[in-house]
Amino acid sequence: MQMALNSPLYRLSPNNSLQTTTAVKPFFRHPFYHQYSPNRAPEYKLIIKSKTVSLNVSSSSVSAPTSDTRIQLADIKRSSVKWEWKGHSVNYFVYKTSQESSSSNSPPVLLVHGFGASIPHWRNNIKVVAQNRDVYAIDLLGFGDSDKPPGYRYTMEKWAELILDFVDQIVKQPTVLIGNSVGSLACVIAASESSSSPKPSINGLVLLNCAGGMNNKAVVDDWRIKLLFPLLWLIDFLLNQRWIASFIFERVKQKESLKNILSSVYSNKESVDDELVEIIKNPAEGEGALDAFVAIVTGPPGPNPIQLMPKITVPVLILWGDDDPFTPLDGPVGKYFSSLPTSQGSENVTLSVLEGVGHCPHDDRPELVHEKLLPWLALLSS
Repeated sequence: MQMALNSPLYRLSPNNSLQTTTAVKPFFRHPFYHQYSPNRAPEYKLIIKSKTVSLNVSSSSVSAPTSDTRIQLADIKRSSVKWEWKGHSVNYFVYKTSQESSSSNSPPVLLVHGFGASIPHWRNNIKVVAQNRDVYAIDLLGFGDSDKPPGYRYTMEKWAELILDFVDQIVKQPTVLIGNSVGSLACVIAASESSSSPKPSINGLVLLNCAGGMNNKAVVDDWRIKLLFPLLWLIDFLLNQRWIASFIFERVKQKESLKNILSSVYSNKESVDDELVEIIKNPAEGEGALDAFVAIVTGPPGPNPIQLMPKITVPVLILWGDDDPFTPLDGPVGKYFSSLPTSQGSENVTLSVLEGVGHCPHDDRPELVHEKLLPWLALLSS
């Protein structure tokens, strides 16, 4: 497919050159999943510094993804760039706005995916968010087309360091971080470190169903989770047996298995199509994918977001799908984040609960995310 000479994808292409069954259940559940349906949360208004803000967003201004707003996977692949970080190759993508629509007051955005995902998971969001700002998206080390080094010890802190170094070396200006799931938690760590820096590099934070930890061993004050610890350590032991891990991984990454797993975390089943399955499956076929999977699932859970959020001084937008089986609103992590807007000292936090949306709101119901995100970004820029 030929790209127009003035398109963002052309300008970012390397060298600026034209380049033409049976349902299978997940083998384990996230510890924040409970066998009950969370109660529907009440409607929340947009609260900024304890004042209700009226937002003039017409229903026609935000709509479901179309062929005009969705970036094709081939275009993302062709226009992605490699960055050397601590001896490892990190894959990233940039969508530049045109000079005419770019605003000097609009900070760039960095999108950070969740577990098992990669840059294409944001294919429905990049163009919409990039209406008047530059948008970056990154494959965390161990995922997508970034390196998956053998024997690498993955931690949440290293991913946060990767994000901060990327902002410092590639973006080179204060940036808004938008993350989903474990990507959200990595952004929380990065933002908390940035807030204590003499020259903060993060000036906004958006959390989409933030995870409580890198994996199942996240420690929170909940007796139900503590009861699961023996099972979680058993899972770790089994995954460290190569043949068992390989068997599980091969089974999980089968198309039908992936489709069933994704259907359990997406409320909008129409979003679980062959393209989404391809986005998750393809990186899992690459060299080092099994080792990365085992290392991440069995590694340390990382810092608790409950301890980090009070350190963050920049504006924070929390968007939470209320039909999330991994981090439900009435689970310990969901309860904490949903209580933040009314907590003392959290005047910088805004919460919107998205009804009938699962663990990946930006891809499950992108139009609902855009409806809340775009006005918040506009206020941040004003």
